[in-house]
Amino acid sequence: MRELLVYLARALVDQPDRVEVEQFEEDDGTLVLELSVADDDYGQVIGRGGRTAQALRTVVKAAAVKDNRRVLVDIVE
Repeated sequence: MRELLVYLARALVDQPDRVEVEQFEEDDGTLVLELSVADDDYGQVIGRGGRTAQALRTVVKAAAVKDNRRVLVDIVE
């Protein structure tokens, strides 16, 4: 799922080499993915009204269903 998020984010931004995703697991088994991009690219990742960010979360969560995992995608600065 981390690779999927990196792939999608790199396709959206102007500086794909600055895309970073940190992955860790919470106590309840939830997989947390923290996405960070270049300062100028946050608008492209979040999108108008947060629609792009919500679409990213939806796609990653759909991929997680296959593995019976719960995934949380955070966009951090």
